Amino acid sequence: MRSRYIGARYDPLRARGALPAKGQSLSSRAPGPARPHVGRPGPARPRWRRLVPIVVWLAAAVVVIVVAASLATDYLWFGSLGYARVFLVSYCARWALLLGGGAVLAGLTGLNAVIAFRLRPADRPDPRRAGGGGYRAALEAHRKLLLWLALLTIGGVSGVAMASQWQTWLLFWDRVPFGRTDPVFGVDISFFVFDYPFIRLLIGYLFAVVVVSLVVAAGVHALCGGLRWQGRRPAATTAAQSHVFLLLGMFVLLKGVAYWFDRYGIDFSQRGNAGTGASYTDLTAVLPAKTALAVIALLCALLFFAGAVRKRAMLPAVGFCLLVLSAILVGGLYPVIIQQFVVKPNELAKESSYITREISATRRAYGVSRVRVIAYPATRPRPPGALASQLAALHGVPLVDPALIAPAFQQLQQVKGYYKFPGALAVDRYLLPGDGPVPQDVVVGVRGLPGPPPGQQTWVNTHLVYTHGFGFVAARADSAQSSGAPAFVAGGIPPGGPLNRAVGRYQPRIYFGPQQDSYVIVGGRAGRNPAELDYPAGNGQRNNTYTGGGGVSLASPLTRLAYAVAFRQPDIALSGAVNARSRILYNRQPLQRVAAVAPFLTPDPGLYPVISGHQILWVVDCYTTTDFYPYSERVDLAQATATSQDPAGTAAGQVNYLRDSVKAVVNAYTGAVTLYQWGAADPILRAWEKAFPGLIKPARDIPRSLLAHLRYPQELFEVQRQILATYHVVGAQSFYTGQDFWSVAADPAGPAGSTLRQPPSYLTLSVPGYRHPEFSLVTAFVSRGQASLAAFMAVDSNPTQPGYGTIRILAVPQGDVLPGPAQVRGAFEAFPQAVSDFAAFRRGGSALTLGSLAILPVGGSFLYAEPVYVRPPAGQGGGYPVLRRVFVYDPSLAQPVGYGPSLAAALAQLVSRTAPATGTAAGPGSAVRADLQAAESDYARALADFGAGDFAGFGQYLALMKQELDDALRAAGVVGGRLSP
Repeated sequence: MRSRYIGARYDPLRARGALPAKGQSLSSRAPGPARPHVGRPGPARPRWRRLVPIVVWLAAAVVVIVVAASLATDYLWFGSLGYARVFLVSYCARWALLLGGGAVLAGLTGLNAVIAFRLRPADRPDPRRAGGGGYRAALEAHRKLLLWLALLTIGGVSGVAMASQWQTWLLFWDRVPFGRTDPVFGVDISFFVFDYPFIRLLIGYLFAVVVVSLVVAAGVHALCGGLRWQGRRPAATTAAQSHVFLLLGMFVLLKGVAYWFDRYGIDFSQRGNAGTGASYTDLTAVLPAKTALAVIALLCALLFFAGAVRKRAMLPAVGFCLLVLSAILVGGLYPVIIQQFVVKPNELAKESSYITREISATRRAYGVSRVRVIAYPATRPRPPGALASQLAALHGVPLVDPALIAPAFQQLQQVKGYYKFPGALAVDRYLLPGDGPVPQDVVVGVRGLPGPPPGQQTWVNTHLVYTHGFGFVAARADSAQSSGAPAFVAGGIPPGGPLNRAVGRYQPRIYFGPQQDSYVIVGGRAGRNPAELDYPAGNGQRNNTYTGGGGVSLASPLTRLAYAVAFRQPDIALSGAVNARSRILYNRQPLQRVAAVAPFLTPDPGLYPVISGHQILWVVDCYTTTDFYPYSERVDLAQATATSQDPAGTAAGQVNYLRDSVKAVVNAYTGAVTLYQWGAADPILRAWEKAFPGLIKPARDIPRSLLAHLRYPQELFEVQRQILATYHVVGAQSFYTGQDFWSVAADPAGPAGSTLRQPPSYLTLSVPGYRHPEFSLVTAFVSRGQASLAAFMAVDSNPTQPGYGTIRILAVPQGDVLPGPAQVRGAFEAFPQAVSDFAAFRRGGSALTLGSLAILPVGGSFLYAEPVYVRPPAGQGGGYPVLRRVFVYDPSLAQPVGYGPSLAAALAQLVSRTAPATGTAAGPGSAVRADLQAAESDYARALADFGAGDFAGFGQYLALMKQELDDALRAAGVVGGRLSP
């Protein structure tokens, strides 16, 4: 049979039945099944396209497994600490806001996109011939896919943004009253701290919903021809116009709501010179303007809605013009006129009451409302002989600078090179045998273990062998050895020293500390498994198996697999050294653990170790903060806590309310985290306790042995001293003129030309108002723009006494001039004997450093003291700073500088200048004894350097000893007395 294609032109469309046969019309073609394609087959599908779905599914599976492993290990970590509820509440809050916030925004945006598509004109232009070429056709062909991708992106971004604000939502949900009313609006302070931030967040979110919906709807209308350009003018269908006007009306309505709640924002105004809070202009102009703008915005929104209903653009145009004009005239110009022509000519009279409000609120917000300012006329001369008795009653002068002495700890107490001490040590106090009933100030640190020695950093060594540090080290803060090295009262391996004997036996192993930054697997010793290094002993080592019960058990193979995935460490699952008795310890830094357990607290980076209850504990001071306390001045934490020791500051962000609300304790052996409430019940902390019940224990549960070592937080003190530099002035007129403002003293020990502030110091001293010497935190103020001393500030830091937390300021009366820290430092460096000594010290490449300048109130005046450290050149004397000389300064004396090899020698010089003159020297007096003591001390140091092979130092100290003996002869009245060389 002859084929119908023979001798005929092949037409594939007719062969498939898509077109009728020749001579047959389209309408006459009988319906029927499509004919099979006859002819050449189409191109084969590329093989790589078949793999795309498989790759996508595999990638999705990997992501799901990694996320599941991360969540599972997080839950196990929180559960190991007994804080699984914290994980559930915080994660559920995040995910609820992520999914809810993303779904609402994406859903409403998608709804508006669908409405815009359904309102497309029936006679819309052909997308292939419309302006813009063929992009309209391409977009319309993939509109559903593009819409879903856009909605997923929009929802994801908005969900993540909302999830980051989970703390704002929880505080709003669990808010509690402050019990104090705002003076402007008559509402409880809790409205500003808890409600106002959440309302601002909600309004911002709704603005995002409306704006995104408007943009997407306008885009869909443009693609479908509802919005287009006719010539040079935009044109719109009535349906598209109504839709856009409706969304614009919602935007304007939200603007009215925002105007209404912006009224409460005047409590944080910075207008004029009234400081922070509502000023005269805010109350008389801004507040009524915001109210009027809220009403006008409501009317303008109604005009937009009317335009949408009546399908006319005139009413929305009128509403838009009215809104813009009222915002310019009522919201912008009117307050400026009031401020410029009413307030500015009479600013003090107009703003006095508001300045008083700000002073009161700021002092209350930072906990300094009860500070005691005591007039301290320190320029009065002392009676003869009074200084000796006053100095004899002095408890101690800090000579061992914790910011400088860490290298000495590292050199003398390191034991092995893999142990490390922190760069800045801490100050605490302990009862030492033979020192009486008053605890002694000591500089403390622990031997951390960051990891194995260089070249030995295998997985087994890093995570199974070098697992923990060892030992607590302490040195007296008020004295040093005759060689100038720290006088250790605790140290060595195994631990020894008088402090260790006083506190008894304790667990010295440090599995959790600031320098433990990697995970370790412990407790699994069995058979051939490697043992944990405990500490070096002789030519070998002592081993240890962890029994603390901390961390997460790896008994389950599934748990090991989860950690192997979460940490990207397959050895966790594959290593034979990990068995059913193994436990994994991670997040081992105390600050990291506290931040995870209580993410709503701001931890103070200045943590410190304490021996309590036969354990080494890390104490972390934690704050509750907000920047929504009305009328209180905002402070930048980084700027307020920046000192010469930490130029970048210890925290970030702005606050205008700060409370030391929690003491966090981390066990260095078990890793257990315990949070104790501290101080009066803070409303912000009470709100968090409602969100996380049982997380924070009451203060009465603090062990007595731990309570004796708690202290006033340094970061809080640094913020408070910045506030009190200004807000010690409580009168509105004096505050406005600013003539009695102070500045925190710059650190004279800082870099040359630096204006970085002097860090506060912990020491035990007696301040007027103390019944006996107390452990305190102190700082100094200078007059603003000057170098003279203006005030001395101290806070009682002993929580076992009823005066804890009481801030006392010894203010120098105006008109009295006392040298400030920089001026005293200048007097020290210009002292003739010091000049020659410094030159001798620097010979041979030694580095000379002056320590922190201490200021102590003594006998109605002040005593300045500063240690002098000398660091030998590298390779000599161990390379650590040693105490060589001590300066003292008494501004009540005509010759105020004392200088010697020890504190006693330097003070003896001051005492000798207060003794009554006798005309002749009857015998060796105080000055002679001081010079002889200095010579004896230098002789001991010369012998020490000779034994160490430091012949340059040996020669220097012999020369100094000769000079001091010559001084002793002259002081004894030997005319022309001089030793023969």
